[in-house]
Amino acid sequence: MQKYGVNELRRMFLEFFESKDHLAMKSFSLVPHNDNSLLLINAGMAPLKPYFTGQEIPPRRRVCTCQKCIRTGDIENIGKTARHGTFFEMLGNFSFGDYFKTESLHWSWEFLTQVVGLDPDRLYPSIYLDDEEAFKIWNEEIGVPAERIFRFGREDNFWEHGAGPCGPCSEIYYDRGEKYGCGKPDCTVGCECDRYIEVWNNVFSQFENDGHGNYTELAQKNIDTGMGLERLAVVVQDVDSLFTIDTNKALLDRVCQLAGKEYQKDYETDVSLRIVTDHIKSCTFMISDGIMPSNEGRGYVLRRLLRRAARHGRKLGIEGKFLANLSDTVIALSKDGYPELEEKKVMIFKVLTEEEDKFNKTIDQGLAILSDMEEEMRKSGSDTLSGADAFKLYDTYGFPLDLTKEILEERSFQVDEEGFAACMKEQKEKARKARKTTNYMGADVTVYQSIDPAVTTKFVGYDHLVHDSAITVLTTEDEIVEALTDGQRGTILVEETPFYGTMGGQQADTGVIVSENGEFTVEDTIHLQGGKVGHVGVMTKGMFKTGDTVTLKVDEENRALTARNHSATHLLHKALRTVLGDHVEQAGSLVTRDRLRFDFTHFSAMTPEEIRQVEEIVNKEIHAGLSVVTDEMSLEDAKKTGAMALFGEKYGETVRVVRMGDFSTELCGGTHVANTSSISSFKILSEAGIAAGVRRIEALTSDGLMAHYAETEKELHEAAAAAKTTPGALTAKIEAMLEEIKALHSENEKLKSKLAKEAMGDVMDQVQEVKGVKVLAVRADGVDMNGLRNLGDQLKEKLGEGVIVIASVLDGKVNLVATATDGAQKAGAHAGNLIKAIAGLVGGGGGGRPNMAQAGGKNPAGVDEALAKVAETVESQVR
Repeated sequence: MQKYGVNELRRMFLEFFESKDHLAMKSFSLVPHNDNSLLLINAGMAPLKPYFTGQEIPPRRRVCTCQKCIRTGDIENIGKTARHGTFFEMLGNFSFGDYFKTESLHWSWEFLTQVVGLDPDRLYPSIYLDDEEAFKIWNEEIGVPAERIFRFGREDNFWEHGAGPCGPCSEIYYDRGEKYGCGKPDCTVGCECDRYIEVWNNVFSQFENDGHGNYTELAQKNIDTGMGLERLAVVVQDVDSLFTIDTNKALLDRVCQLAGKEYQKDYETDVSLRIVTDHIKSCTFMISDGIMPSNEGRGYVLRRLLRRAARHGRKLGIEGKFLANLSDTVIALSKDGYPELEEKKVMIFKVLTEEEDKFNKTIDQGLAILSDMEEEMRKSGSDTLSGADAFKLYDTYGFPLDLTKEILEERSFQVDEEGFAACMKEQKEKARKARKTTNYMGADVTVYQSIDPAVTTKFVGYDHLVHDSAITVLTTEDEIVEALTDGQRGTILVEETPFYGTMGGQQADTGVIVSENGEFTVEDTIHLQGGKVGHVGVMTKGMFKTGDTVTLKVDEENRALTARNHSATHLLHKALRTVLGDHVEQAGSLVTRDRLRFDFTHFSAMTPEEIRQVEEIVNKEIHAGLSVVTDEMSLEDAKKTGAMALFGEKYGETVRVVRMGDFSTELCGGTHVANTSSISSFKILSEAGIAAGVRRIEALTSDGLMAHYAETEKELHEAAAAAKTTPGALTAKIEAMLEEIKALHSENEKLKSKLAKEAMGDVMDQVQEVKGVKVLAVRADGVDMNGLRNLGDQLKEKLGEGVIVIASVLDGKVNLVATATDGAQKAGAHAGNLIKAIAGLVGGGGGGRPNMAQAGGKNPAGVDEALAKVAETVESQVR
């Protein structure tokens, strides 16, 4: 048997099913589209759910894919065995109401035995207990002996996910030989050891479960198969685990090289080597799909994987930052099947490096916090770190539990793991309760799910703002109807529309739909599943019926203003890359008639000079009057033009390329100006960070910018009038006013100080001597904290060396100030500790340095008692 590599096996599988009239679709993004039930794509069939449910019509009834997947249910166990990984690729062939069991089983057998060359005598099919149809295909048609066909029960060989399509499965196991077995005499298919490995699973969706255990035969039966690419490679290459197949082994060898370690020499070292190998692969693919590190959702999964990889790299003794270095190896090994990795490598490296820097600081911070916790345990005589503290280290500082345990064990401490688990459970419970109850797709069920999936809408709005078309569907807010009448809110679907639905950050067109019989105001235009466009709004007069021909009129001004802002984002994107570097990628946008918002990947605030440069570049290209040309072409041809693809975006085979002269070329489905001069002018209003590694620019163009200038001018005139001057003289007037305010403030402070001193009177006769240290504790009501500090300085001049405490009641609250001179401090006096000792008597708290401290309180009745305690406290301090 030839030992094919991972990249070869992927190609062989897709080409084999293409020869069986399947459409080979590219892997979908790891970020689920219109599916809130998943955080990340975790199975080959997951992105195809709408085709199985019938909500969308597939591009072809036979499809095959190699889908990148991530499963994170047991991150803590990754590395401890060589079986588990977070990232994997799932090969699958799918039938949507086309072929069924016969073809599916024959083709899986043909691929494994004739294409890959596995020994048929080492393959063992399994079937659902009473699936006689599958048994006959295996036994009578394919020729597998009955004793080599295993029958398993519902738990193993029946696929269902609550209510919805479900059915029996037929798996194929491969006997890897005695060297991988457990040695038990009854070792066979189904044993937990590594001898018999499942390589393929055929799922036959032939029933509908109503959610109450009642099953009916589906009119349209589907095939959903899955085969782990890495598992297949383990079998074909005859290696011991997924970490020793060709691509993963090359990556693991690179980790070993950086760490100066050898694999399979020491268990603890192997765990770390496997963790770094697996996690850097997952991180590279996640970032390439636009996922950024954060503290929630899929961003948190990425951050956790990144930090775990960085921590185990440290543990292996790898010097300095290394994640981007390893990611380069991942890209080199995987770009054959996933060219987007190479296209996004600059950004991937930047994110990895920035996050690794952050973690290096965080881990040092966490070590300091853990050190404080150890000190508290010693003081209390405890040898166990509480679960809450361990969880705080984990949740707040990204400190893994195993690291906390490891460090503490070295110092004869332990961790309350049950308490930690309870905190973790509580957090998960909160997250679970926060999730809505949803349907199979994880989305709230709406009236739109009831629309016939065959209904589609063609967009004609690039060339027309007015267009006649027939109504295909009418809905109210909760049901499909045959007519909408005056005053009713609802949604209209037509065969062809000039209305642009919200997509890619561009906000929807508005306008009207009219006919002789009625008028409908379009308030929003939305994209629905399966290529449908819904016009949402209200019937303002008359009535529309399904089948009516209507005229759709887009609001021209709204479209034109939105297009100007959208075209400006393309110029802005290129200008940012020119000024800041090629790591800049669009990470989100919002384009309306009034303004534009542009999110982009960058790791520090832009300087005023960088903002000025970007504005200058954009305005230069606006005034150059660049022609804006759009072309439709294949994705491959588009990439050859140098067109920028948006981060994490999923594109079809045919794409729209928008070129603005020779300056900007991007893939974009939005609407644009015909010439950049239409944008008029461009101004950045603000630039700020919104997430780790993501910045946001808010900007204006054309009418929106003129409105902004008009409003600013109005405010300027109002400010000048309030200052009794002209706009041109406003700056000088404000400077003069500030000088006047400063002088008045100074004079006011002097008067307050004088009044406070006079109110207090001569207090030097209240000075006490405590163990040779002069102590003065006095009251001066009606004085604020700043005034008390000034009084303290004046009294210190009179007193010389000693301790002074002044209390004041102002507006029902207490202020306390204490000072201790150098001589008093040498004798043992400490202003901060003195304030702490007496503040409780006035219902407050405070502290400070040895020479000066202050406190506030809410109990004026305790002032005299607090002052009386000053001498006693100083006596306890002075040696």
